[in-house]
Amino acid sequence: MTPAPDLFAEIADERLAFADMFETLTDEQLATRSLCGGWMVKEVGGHLILAMATSLPKLILTMIAKGGSFDRANDTLSRQVAGARTGTEIAATLRERASFRFTPPGHGPTAPLTDLLIHGQDVRRPLGITREFSEFRLRTALEFLSGPKAKLGFVSPKKVAGLRFVATDLDFAAGDGPEVRGTGEALLLAYTGRAAVLPELTGDGAAILAGRWR
Repeated sequence: MTPAPDLFAEIADERLAFADMFETLTDEQLATRSLCGGWMVKEVGGHLILAMATSLPKLILTMIAKGGSFDRANDTLSRQVAGARTGTEIAATLRERASFRFTPPGHGPTAPLTDLLIHGQDVRRPLGITREFSEFRLRTALEFLSGPKAKLGFVSPKKVAGLRFVATDLDFAAGDGPEVRGTGEALLLAYTGRAAVLPELTGDGAAILAGRWR
């Protein structure tokens, strides 16, 4: 029987791949708007090293200052971390701390793996950079996004309720209802509200999902 892959090793490898890409970006590319809300590409990089570069007391104090909102604290600190470093320094931190074993409260290693995959594409897609993903990593992330724990900070349950997500390039299907079909990478972003992938989706559920995210 083949042993299950070590998810922390998968995370480390994904961080190294992101670092290899990130350190090649120009200032103009770093200032490009990503697929993630109002963040520029560099600020996505700041987010990915946030847990490595920010102490827990500072996170707690920032949350208090932001009315107890983790999301607002995350946004503020990610921008601060990015602003204090060059792209090369962000890449170096990811490389040096590739084996960092942080997991968000209430989550296991599938959460940071999924976060890396999503934010990696938040950066690559606007810059026209392609990435060939491990089928195991994509499927692991999709299984996480379709499960109950993803409701904590990843997926809006109301947006995906009553739909069945089906990958066209790997063995994954989840949910009940009209189908939303697309590549595993497109579904990864569709689950998490990246409207850029909506034209790539097919099936009776695709239009329903598009109406919810727009």
